[in-house]
Amino acid sequence: MISHRHLQTGWLLLLLCVSGRAYRLDLFGRNSVPQEGDVRLFGTESVSEGRVEVYHDGKWGTVCDDKWDVTEAQVVCRQLNFPGAKSVVVGKDYGQAPGPIWLDEIKCTGTEKQLVSCKFNVWGVTDCTHKEDVGVICETGNNNMTISDSPHFLDHSIHLSDDLGKIYDNGIECNYLMIFQSPTGNTQEDGTPEMTETTICTHKIILMQLPFFSFSAGSNTSTVQLSKPCQTHLNSFVRYLYTRKIDVTFSSALCIHQLASDLGVKHLMEDIGRLFSKILPDDASFNTQVSLYQYAVETGDLILQENCAQYLAWNYQNLTRSPAWSDLPVELLQALLTRSDLVAPDEYFVLQTVESWITEKSDSTSLETQVDLLRLVRFPMISAEKLYILESSSPLYKTHRNVYLDSMLKALQFNVLLFSNLSANPNFKADSDDYKPRIYISETWSTTLNPSHKESQRMPSNPIRDQYSSYNSRNRYDRYGYMRYPTANPYYASGTSYTNKLFKTPYHNSLLFKDKMASWEARVFKNQRECSNNGLRCESVPAAKLARQDYYISESNILFRNRLLLMCQNKYICQIQGFKGNLAYTATNETQVPAYPCPDDKYAYVFAVRPEYV
Repeated sequence: MISHRHLQTGWLLLLLCVSGRAYRLDLFGRNSVPQEGDVRLFGTESVSEGRVEVYHDGKWGTVCDDKWDVTEAQVVCRQLNFPGAKSVVVGKDYGQAPGPIWLDEIKCTGTEKQLVSCKFNVWGVTDCTHKEDVGVICETGNNNMTISDSPHFLDHSIHLSDDLGKIYDNGIECNYLMIFQSPTGNTQEDGTPEMTETTICTHKIILMQLPFFSFSAGSNTSTVQLSKPCQTHLNSFVRYLYTRKIDVTFSSALCIHQLASDLGVKHLMEDIGRLFSKILPDDASFNTQVSLYQYAVETGDLILQENCAQYLAWNYQNLTRSPAWSDLPVELLQALLTRSDLVAPDEYFVLQTVESWITEKSDSTSLETQVDLLRLVRFPMISAEKLYILESSSPLYKTHRNVYLDSMLKALQFNVLLFSNLSANPNFKADSDDYKPRIYISETWSTTLNPSHKESQRMPSNPIRDQYSSYNSRNRYDRYGYMRYPTANPYYASGTSYTNKLFKTPYHNSLLFKDKMASWEARVFKNQRECSNNGLRCESVPAAKLARQDYYISESNILFRNRLLLMCQNKYICQIQGFKGNLAYTATNETQVPAYPCPDDKYAYVFAVRPEYV
């Protein structure tokens, strides 16, 4: 018998909660073990319908329908993060309920936060049978920030015939048993998780095509151990092994992904990993993104791992202000600090956040690890003024004095010497990331346009006024914890749409170019007519243009690798693009879509100037 364990028991639990007419993923790694009083809906593939079960004394049990009404159903649905209850279901067969009947004669007022806060008889005292177990259907409301749970059809069949699916469906001459073991959520008397088994009869000749199955003579069974209940999705997964075709919804994605990871079905695992990317913007606490990254590392899904890391890097500033920041794994922080697409106001901000993380984790983080993190900060990208005050302002300077001195020396040399002079130093490596900028969005290096979708008059450009645009630093964060990024120039009249702005940035952040400024025009073209009026042929619209206004000033050692950031609803960055011939396009179609969903395509355009010393 082949035994294969997917993850350690108690690993993260993905709960697909409904908010709106679609599913929103909440990932609570801390609640992978059921808590006293938890409720769940069981017995269907839908996350919004099922038999009501409540967790008590280490076991899941059901609720009798005596005196059960929509008031009680409302409490259950709200406890599960649904807007409310749609209907009560009585007498429907949701499959076998092996646990006890925990609640009977329950009476709620409708204001309770948990079902167990309502009045009911003593736990487990009832005259009901499981035929009277109650079920509910919860409302799914409407929320534009959620992702539809419509099926995503994945076809990896190439030349495989659908006839193989018929062979599986008929089960004729099956000769190989696949045994799937998964936890019920209950705890046995000895404290170990209670497991349930599902056996599916398959054909050895089909499974032999998968690397996971290395059959020895006489072997007719294999056992796969799962970390969460996936019984309702097993048939569709095994049928995929025959046909390479499957419909995956957000409510089935985790189970199918885990099974694909277990059995080494790489294409299926990676495609489902891409689906997970659609729900990353939906959690302002960043617990989902961090836990999904850890899950991707555990399962070896490199695509999901990159998608999570990219989202966290692009939204680094919000991450540092989120509940997930203090518990961020050191390996993930190290991965973020190696990225050049990390978005931050400037490199000094990056240093400050690393120092705050180390300070908070000092008791559990070794000095060696602290040094490794500090060396990932790109000190040469910190302005000379900030470098000068580090000795007095840094909380870690005394502890890691040598590291700071070495890094500051490297940075100061970069500030006052040309690359050609630095090359004489044997320790200087021109291709080191230390000398390359990230994506900085402070007012020094960027400007933002937030044009409306409606045509309107634009106030004429005013370079002096534009140069002093800013936003209220006392109100940087909204009630959801998202940073309020600077939008259209506040000096403009309210309700007016602005599609261009003149602004200036330093030619480079080193002292060599302290008095040299570059002038820019940022512009958004909303339609082809605007492109034509400016003598351009746009491949698609909307289109963004970032162009120098002072070409007579040049410096052969500086190369501008600018970026366009699409800010979704002023909450999160959903796409970052480079400029080609001063233009970048934001059109969405089957081949060109934002990395992360943005409802109604409501973008603010952040133009980030990135001078690189070459």
